[in-house]
Amino acid sequence: MKKIYYLKTCDTCKRIIRSIPVEGFQFQEIKTEPVTEQQLVELRDMTGSYEALFSRRAKKYKEMGLKDVQLTEEDYKQYILSDYTFLQRPVIIAEGRIFIGSGKKNLAALEEFFEMNG
Repeated sequence: MKKIYYLKTCDTCKRIIRSIPVEGFQFQEIKTEPVTEQQLVELRDMTGSYEALFSRRAKKYKEMGLKDVQLTEEDYKQYILSDYTFLQRPVIIAEGRIFIGSGKKNLAALEEFFEMNG
C-alpha cells in the first residue's frame, strides 16, 4: 500500500510531498476526509503506539493544557480521532514502511528510502 495522509493547507506537507516521487500513492486529505478509527489502529500497528502519531505542535495541545497532563495511549487515540490537527503530518506509507511528520530523522529516512526504492 502506498498512501499519504496530509493537510492541503500545510506548507510543510506540500514541501515534503513535492520532494518524493508520488506516482501510485493514494492521498487522504485529513481535514476533509478524517482518519477513521480502523485507519488509526492500522497506523498504530505500524508504529507501535498512538503517541508516535500524536502532534504536540497542534495549537489545541497547548490551548487545552495537555502538556501538563499525563496522557494514556487511549487518550492519544481519542484526541487524534476527535480533531485532525492532533495527527502528525504528513504520514507516508510505502512498501510496508511508515514515515511520520517532518522531523529531521524522519525526513532523512524518507529520502534514503526513496533513493533505495525509487
